[in-house]
Amino acid sequence: MSSHQRDIAICDVECGTVSAVSAIPVADDVLGPDVAVLGLKEVCVELGLSLNKVRQLLRDGHLLAVRRAGELLVPADFLAGGTPVKGLAGLLTVLSDAGFTRTEMLRWLYTADDSLPGATPINALRTNHGTEVKRRAQAMAF
Repeated sequence: MSSHQRDIAICDVECGTVSAVSAIPVADDVLGPDVAVLGLKEVCVELGLSLNKVRQLLRDGHLLAVRRAGELLVPADFLAGGTPVKGLAGLLTVLSDAGFTRTEMLRWLYTADDSLPGATPINALRTNHGTEVKRRAQAMAF
């Protein structure tokens, strides 16, 4: 399924039925096999939010999801301490404004960059180096 197909059917965890849900954008699965992912139900538990609130975070671009075997999955690296990683939503906005697709954002977040503390943008963001990561994202926009 292409990341451009926005109307998707996902499993409604709360009642066990499949329902049509529109406008939940999905990135192509460009994650390496070593990247831990969480299903939406696990994300709900981790964040203490309802499934609808998690879907809204995805629709609003505060989180990214991929689809594997029909299931929406969020990289576990995007969550820390019961919240989305500090600065992730703003960084995704900067990348979106720079013209990145969700797939390109995901790929960039996991691409090694020796000039960043933490080796990848997502690891640098997780280790409180969000300003440096955001600076690089803004520089790519020009």
